[in-house]
Amino acid sequence: MEINAILFDKDGTLFDFDATWSAAMVDLLDEVAPGDLRVPVAKALGVDAVSGRFEASSVVIAGTSAETGEVLAKATGRPLSDVLAAFRSIGHNTRQIEVPELFATLEVLAGLAPLGVVTNDAEASARHHLATSNIARFFGAVIGADSGFGAKPAPGPLIAGAEALGVAPATCLMVGDSLHDLKAGQAAGMVPIGVLTGIATYDDLAPFAEAVLPDIRGVAAWIEKRKPRGTISKG
Repeated sequence: MEINAILFDKDGTLFDFDATWSAAMVDLLDEVAPGDLRVPVAKALGVDAVSGRFEASSVVIAGTSAETGEVLAKATGRPLSDVLAAFRSIGHNTRQIEVPELFATLEVLAGLAPLGVVTNDAEASARHHLATSNIARFFGAVIGADSGFGAKPAPGPLIAGAEALGVAPATCLMVGDSLHDLKAGQAAGMVPIGVLTGIATYDDLAPFAEAVLPDIRGVAAWIEKRKPRGTISKG
C-alpha cells in the first residue's frame, strides 16, 4: 500500500499527555473548583484532585473542549461559558511537554510524506501549541474539533485532513494515542498506528491498530520495514 501522508493526533502523540496536562488540571481545579468542590469536580473530570493525573476514562483525554466544559458546568454549577473559557485559556497557555526527539523525528517523517495534525482540541489552540514548540512548519494541515468537520472518533476531520494534504484517505497513516484516534482512522479507511505517550495501554490500543509503538520515533522504521521499496511518496 502506498503511504502518501501521515496524520497525527496532538495531545498524547506529539506531546506527552500526562506530563503536559496533569499540571493544567491542577490549575483548572484551583480556578473553577475551590474548597469543597475540588474533589467532586476532579472525580467528574476523571483526574486526581491533588496531582491532576488522569484516569483512563477521563473526558479530557479524547473529548473536545466543549465536552469537558459541559462536565465542568454540571459539576460546578457555574455557567458553561465561564468554565469553558477557563478551560480553554488554561489549555491554550499550558506549556507542552514534547515527546522524545520530536523535532528530529518530524524532520525524518516530513522527508517521507506530507504531515498533518487532527486533534479534538480547538484549531487555534493546536496551531498555537505547534508554533510555540517550533514544529508548525512540518504540518501542511491542522484540523481541530471546531474546524467544521466534527470530532474524533467520527472520520470527518481525518478525511478533511487528507483532503487538505491532497491525498486519498486510504493512503494515510493515522497516528494517535487514544481509541478515538484509532477508531476514527479505521472509519476513515486509514491505517491506524497507536503510540504509548498518552494514557492508554498497549492492550487498550492493540485491537484497533496495525501496530502499537512506544512513541512516534518508531513510525519511520515501521513504514520502512512493512512497505515495499519505492512505495512511500510525497504525494
